[in-house]
Order: sequence, then structure tokens, then C-alpha cells
Amino acid sequence: MTPLVSIIMGSTSDLPVMEKAMQFLNDMKVPFEVNALSAHRTPDAVEQFAKQARQRGIKVIIAGAGMAAALPGVIAASTSLPVIGVPIKGSVLDGVDALYSILQMPPGIPVATVAINGAMNAAILACQMIALADEQMARKMETYKSGLGAKIEKANQALKEVEYEFKTN
Repeated sequence: MTPLVSIIMGSTSDLPVMEKAMQFLNDMKVPFEVNALSAHRTPDAVEQFAKQARQRGIKVIIAGAGMAAALPGVIAASTSLPVIGVPIKGSVLDGVDALYSILQMPPGIPVATVAINGAMNAAILACQMIALADEQMARKMETYKSGLGAKIEKANQALKEVEYEFKTN
């Protein structure tokens, strides 16, 4: 099975955050791979990975990084594949430093960026990108999105049963 999505993290300490992306991709039955690469400690390996990703069948790269968060941008500089950056909370700045680092890419090197620790949204976005050319994935994503609305409707039904003296609905 050839992976369609590659999940890269700067360190295995990022695993608790990035597992949310892995779980979503697994639930959607999207083949993926996971690796730890460091833009600062293994720059040659990051560049080699990025340059070879397309020919290996990868469609989207999700890159999680904290602090200076150079990893998503370094990957994006070496590939024409879409890169989704996940800023990871882990410094005294609570991930805002990583968020700004990933957002502030120069012209020509875009990195789609999700919320701090937003790995699940990165996986959802990756699936939506894949769905552009895959009708089966498009149907899965439509089902997933409609399920979100059903959860809210169910929650509202439960809230109607909550009773307070001055509650009017």
C-alpha cells in the first residue's frame, strides 16, 4: 500500500499532538506514513525526503513543529506538493512562536497552516485535498461533514431536557 499522506514531525515529543492526524487518516482509510525529521538537526534528510515525496506517491505532507517551526517551510521549499503546517505548543510562548513561524512564509513557498496543536484539522484538510481528484474520498468527506451537523442536533436535543427554574426553552 503506497502512502498518500506523509506526516512529519520535528521530534517524537510531538507525537501526542500528531496522533490526532494519524487517527483521522486511519479512520478514513487513507494510507499514510510517519517520520521524525528535523530541519535543524537533519537538514539533508529533510531536503531529500521533500524532493522524493511526489515520486513515491505522496499527495499531501503534514508537518508538525514547535518553537522555531522551520520544518514545514523547509519541506515546502523543496517540493511542489501541498504542505500543511501544524504549529505545536511546547515553548514558553505556548505555540504562538511556532504559529507565526509557519504562517510567515515568503512568496512562492506557501504552507497551509492550522491552529496550534490542530493536527486533526490538518488531516481533514489533507483528505479534502485528496478528494479533489478522488470521488470516493469526496463522498467520505461529505459523510463526515454531515455527521458534524448531526452531532450538534443531538446535543441540542439533550440540552432541551436540561431543566432549570428560569430556563425558557
